[in-house]
Amino acid sequence: MYRAVTLRVLEEKIPLDDVQKIEALAEGTQIRLERSGSGNRVYVDGREVTAEIRTPHVTNSVSLVSSYRGVRDVLVREQRKMAERKGVVLEGRDIGTVVLPNADLKIYMVAHVTERVRRRRRDLELAGSVVDSETLEQQILERDRFDSTRDASPLRKAADAVELDTTDLTIEQQVQFVVSRAQQIIGQKTS
Repeated sequence: MYRAVTLRVLEEKIPLDDVQKIEALAEGTQIRLERSGSGNRVYVDGREVTAEIRTPHVTNSVSLVSSYRGVRDVLVREQRKMAERKGVVLEGRDIGTVVLPNADLKIYMVAHVTERVRRRRRDLELAGSVVDSETLEQQILERDRFDSTRDASPLRKAADAVELDTTDLTIEQQVQFVVSRAQQIIGQKTS
């Protein structure tokens, strides 16, 4: 969702330091997430932007745009509306601490930076972009630092979150871990 707002900011050529205009744009932007057979799809104001929000230009700007309190307020409100429908899985850097602090299950996923670089580089190459590993590592570490120190909803592990190191795990293993934890909680609630 933050990437979607960032894409709109870049499309509108709003300076990244124009907080008022960015917050107003966020308030007026409609974001819809839709599941499909090929994965989740992201729509902004009715237009499908799933691939566009993963471009390096958006990635390099999303931390700053998402640091603005007004942007966070709008998107947290929307994320909470999604959660009201129950049975949702939300992913983000403040879901367990700010958006849904009372969620039944919180997973805090980590991975060694070398593996994160490898994954991001693969994703970019599949999208037709090539970025060297050293640059990617610097970008990842800088984003982590920025997001961890921002005033509004900083990135941090919730006290009751289960940490999952995904460095050496396949996606299937990660999913199985999360599903197993969810089944444990469901079992406890029904017994």
